[in-house]
Amino acid sequence: MKLIYALILAGLVQTANAQNKDSLMVEAIVKEATTNSQLQPLAHELLDGIGPRLVGSPQMKQAHDWAIEKYKSWGIEAKNEAWGEWRGWERGITHIDMVAPRVKSLEGMQLAWSGSTNGKTVTAEVIILPEVSDSNAFRSWLPAVKGKFVMISMLQPTGRPDYNWNEYAAKASFDQMKKDRTAATDAWRKRIEKTGLTNRTLPEALEKAGAAGIVMSYWSQGFGVNKIFGAQAKKIPTVDLSLEDYGLVYRLAEGGKKPKLAIRADSKELGTVPTFNTIASIKGIEKPDEYVILSAHFDSWDGGTGATDNGTGTLCMMEAMRILKLLYPNPKRTILVGHWGSEEQGLNGSRAFVADHPEIVKNIQVVFNQDNGTGRVTNLAGQGFLNSYDYLGRWLAKAPAFIRDTVKTSFPGSPGTGGSDFASFVAAGAPAFSLSSLSWSYGNYTWHTNRDTYDKIVFDDLRSNAILAAILAYMASEDPATTSREKAILPANSKGEPGKWPEPKSPTRKGGLN
Repeated sequence: MKLIYALILAGLVQTANAQNKDSLMVEAIVKEATTNSQLQPLAHELLDGIGPRLVGSPQMKQAHDWAIEKYKSWGIEAKNEAWGEWRGWERGITHIDMVAPRVKSLEGMQLAWSGSTNGKTVTAEVIILPEVSDSNAFRSWLPAVKGKFVMISMLQPTGRPDYNWNEYAAKASFDQMKKDRTAATDAWRKRIEKTGLTNRTLPEALEKAGAAGIVMSYWSQGFGVNKIFGAQAKKIPTVDLSLEDYGLVYRLAEGGKKPKLAIRADSKELGTVPTFNTIASIKGIEKPDEYVILSAHFDSWDGGTGATDNGTGTLCMMEAMRILKLLYPNPKRTILVGHWGSEEQGLNGSRAFVADHPEIVKNIQVVFNQDNGTGRVTNLAGQGFLNSYDYLGRWLAKAPAFIRDTVKTSFPGSPGTGGSDFASFVAAGAPAFSLSSLSWSYGNYTWHTNRDTYDKIVFDDLRSNAILAAILAYMASEDPATTSREKAILPANSKGEPGKWPEPKSPTRKGGLN
């Protein structure tokens, strides 16, 4: 009996010591992140110094190399791992001026992978894509584009976002505006359809017909904000104008004033270049072949500097790794961070990692991914893993209340099929989860826009996220149990067919080359 009591007492002491150890570690993580945060200097170096990280650009490679040096300065092993090739392209200076019927410098920029003006300024009249009856009529009109800039976006009826209308407008006025906008949107869609082409194929047709360039505007439904993606035409410049300046030029052209633009777009083609993931790790001492993975894509579009998509996710995971190396240099399991390339073109970097490293994927304890803005984490879903409530709940419970209490959980949830890099791991059956953030007007104002810059970061929220990521990684590493991969039975689809788990997809390993 004494032996039984002794064993029970020893177990209680061990449990108490483990709990005290966890509490002390959490306290130390919070203190280091709060009193010695490196988030702002890291953000300055990455976002202001290097800038946007378009796949295939020199800035993307510069960012990979910067991350390697930063990890090495913290004593963390890191490497750049090539996984494919991409069309190399570098943005240069863009000047867009209206020179007739009056002079005005316009706000706008060249789209990624757009053709260059090769050091010259191209001056030409602007015309609007016309209404045609069918594709034959469009082909008859097409020679008229030769030597001209062609506008291919609809004229927005208002430059005020809906929330502004909702606050100030009479209800009847707001309702009429929405009705007019819906009608205009539908009419423009039909205008494109009657050409026999699509938004993707139209620019190429205009290019082949001898257009001097393409002018568009992809308004993001907020004051002063446009979404900036890639060009479909490859040899002539494609520029995106602000809603305000696009509307000005459109109305002048529509009114018969024959506006002229002078455009200089000094981009460079760099041939085919390698693409990378940056991988860093703190090797485990008890279970080195089991992995806790922190995940964030490194690439961005280049309208702004990729601050909240996904500079903030990148910085969160870098800061978490810095803190863990300082306070927890000998984890039980290996803690690995993946900074993925070409997420924006289809999760390519993470899909390549999953395909290239089955030995890691089969031994993943957990993946935590962050990729939706600067806000503090407010949602954690189970991604269809039946027992995720158990381990995620236990780990989250160790976070301090000021972080834990803001996080809403939902279990078991449904497996993510895209959207960000956690989905690459979920498809392979590995327990991977999104640390989903509070919006801060992400969808309209910073997601893929010209306003996604350093000043949009909310560092208090970002610091909380780094603390949470570090705590979750620590708890996952220390957990004596291996996480369950048992999958929930998924609900039937709209056709009544049994729900199916997503399957792994192959990455695009040669991109932008066709």
